[in-house]
Amino acid sequence: MSVNGWREVKLEDVTSKIFSGGTPNTKNKEFWNGHLPWLSSGETRNRYIFCAEKKITDKAVKNSSTRLAKTNDVVIASAGQGYTRGQTSLCKIDTYINQSLIALRSSENLLNPFFLFYNLSNRYDELRQISYSNSIRGSLTTKLIKKMNISLPPLQEQKAIAATLSCLDDKIELNNRMNQTLEEMAQALFKSWFVDFEPFQDGEFVDSELGRIPKGWSVGTIKELTTEMKNGGTPSRKKSIYWESRDFPWIKTGEIKNNILIEAEEWISKEGLANSSAKLLPKNTVLIALYGATAGQVGFLKFKASTNQACCGMICDSENKAVFLYLYLLHNQKYISSLSVGAAQQNLSKDTVSKLKLIIPTDEVLEKTIFKVLFSNIEKNIKENQKLNQLRNTFLPKLMSGEVRVPIPEVK
Repeated sequence: MSVNGWREVKLEDVTSKIFSGGTPNTKNKEFWNGHLPWLSSGETRNRYIFCAEKKITDKAVKNSSTRLAKTNDVVIASAGQGYTRGQTSLCKIDTYINQSLIALRSSENLLNPFFLFYNLSNRYDELRQISYSNSIRGSLTTKLIKKMNISLPPLQEQKAIAATLSCLDDKIELNNRMNQTLEEMAQALFKSWFVDFEPFQDGEFVDSELGRIPKGWSVGTIKELTTEMKNGGTPSRKKSIYWESRDFPWIKTGEIKNNILIEAEEWISKEGLANSSAKLLPKNTVLIALYGATAGQVGFLKFKASTNQACCGMICDSENKAVFLYLYLLHNQKYISSLSVGAAQQNLSKDTVSKLKLIIPTDEVLEKTIFKVLFSNIEKNIKENQKLNQLRNTFLPKLMSGEVRVPIPEVK
């Protein structure tokens, strides 16, 4: 026992199973689109696994090395591109896993599964270092994971620590679900008002090149709806002066995921902005990704920021018009993405986007929508989650090390 009553043990001594999975033959159609969830390493971008992007059949399970991770098993990405390797998630469902995931099942009389999840999610850098130091391919293995040490408080204290952190995560998840509902409401209202014209059926309609529309509305292009459209740029990475001060947020297309944006992953300096084609965009600018796999995805900017050259910023003269444009692009995303051209990489262009035709309602109609209210609530929830994430990430290492102790009697 250590001074604070915690003990150091190896993960293999406090887990009942540590295992990886496999991938059914991708060419066999009988193995795919079944009823059984099947998880890949990229999905560990989500802290909690409520569903899997792909499903397999019973036949696939019998004819492959995939294995079943059960609810409350912890899964670690053992391989993967970019920052994936070392990411940790907690399964909220039973799901089969691929060979780039390692699942850990707690011996619950010794190790609380939620405590294990928080412990490993706090050790991302360590997991990355282990993979680089002990594996030729830079991947994690079950052997490496089994030999990792874990500092364990008594079981009741494990549960108390996990419950404390879970309170923050539960509120974050609640906000995420609320936002999903609000976004679905906004898209449903957009379709009702501006595609099916349901509130205007008793009024007069006129013919247009896009079909019959309410009288007083018009058909125009995105260029005509906006006051300005701007591409971005990337300051030279070779000049540190362009990147060393946090003067202006700078957004990459990877951050544009059909979402409201309240922060950027990177910043550039005044010199970087002045010596590149990057441009400062105002709040409520609508962004669209132009290049690659994300071409056609959109973002709604809620702060002043610049972007790289793979983004196009669309500026409107009112927030109502900006929200309308954002929802229009979402509703027509599949069609817009299909306009991408290029053999090696699928690209859109600012010119292509600017010429897209759409039905434009009157300003009076836009003023009557509740889109601004819905988006304001979504933004509020995102900002609250940002603070909750920061709070959790501040306390997580302190709770895992025993620097901060949780009063056990206060947690049931």
